[in-house]
Amino acid sequence: MGLPLAVVRDLRDWRPDLDPEQLLDFETDVMAGFVLARASAGLADSTIRHDVSNLEHVRGWFERPLWEMQPSDADRYFGEVMRAAARGTRHARAQTLTTYFEFLELRHKVELHELTGRVVECPIDEMNRPRGHKDAALRIPPTAHELGQLFTGWRGELATCRKFAPTAGNYTAAKLSSLVGLRINETRSINLDDVKWHLGPFGKLHVRAGKGSRGSGPRERMVPLINGADRLLRWFVEDVWGHFGDDHTRPGAPLFPSERHTRDGSASRVGCDALRVGLVAATAAYLPSWAGRLTPHVLRHFCASELYLAGADLLSIQEILGHAWVATTMKYVHIHRTRIEEALLAGQQRAARRLEGLLP
Repeated sequence: MGLPLAVVRDLRDWRPDLDPEQLLDFETDVMAGFVLARASAGLADSTIRHDVSNLEHVRGWFERPLWEMQPSDADRYFGEVMRAAARGTRHARAQTLTTYFEFLELRHKVELHELTGRVVECPIDEMNRPRGHKDAALRIPPTAHELGQLFTGWRGELATCRKFAPTAGNYTAAKLSSLVGLRINETRSINLDDVKWHLGPFGKLHVRAGKGSRGSGPRERMVPLINGADRLLRWFVEDVWGHFGDDHTRPGAPLFPSERHTRDGSASRVGCDALRVGLVAATAAYLPSWAGRLTPHVLRHFCASELYLAGADLLSIQEILGHAWVATTMKYVHIHRTRIEEALLAGQQRAARRLEGLLP
């Protein structure tokens, strides 16, 4: 007796199209499901909004449901419409489109074929995928001597500046980033009671607003106050913080306040823009060769490079900077050109010393 045979249908068989209104409703439901799936995966709301925005841009150009896109459509979009766009924008849009089609294939491939007769296939392939990555651009930091020049001049300004407390706050925040590699949003989000003076030989910072991998939400970590960061913060807390007029016993009091106050009289938290503007102004004044190029993120690269040159291993640097992958940390470590030659000469000198007395 033979086995019963199941009916097998070719997915390429055509099915009747939906009317425009039904198609639009179904497309809306699919997008809502995509958003819910990304939220279930733990992605931050800002990341999901960015993904949806990317899809809306492509959909606005295509003017048809995205599942109808073919590789030739993607060729025209990325080769013509997005040709002059920033590399990071091109890469992000292509990645979002790829993720969306993965969702369609996993959740709606059969359903879409039943309703529209189309076989879902991602229009992004190895031939038209935008090359590079949004993080590919090198951010070579200044030398230690150059940053020393910047912070020396900036510190001297505190004796004569018109607004002592905000200027000192900007100075401390920037220098702290160069010492322990904080992101700018991590810096502004630290509370006064997040400084744990009693932990370890130097004290530690409880970073609550750490950036998650692939937008997965905040990742907390403890950052040791090394490289003199402990002395810097003690000076700021003891000699500067009180000038902002806030109550140091208030729960949630920010480590870096703004000069503006809320309705209850407490100090607001400093904004990222204020910290960026402070660094830009100080760089123009005391390190003009880096004007327009020195950013808070470049200070993270400086920190990673200095830690590596001081002998810290990559895993330790990864933990300090809060990276999910050590491969990311490796991109932050920059060795200045003379460092290779100096290491080679030092190795030759060590070898020569070992041979002393052995050669005739």
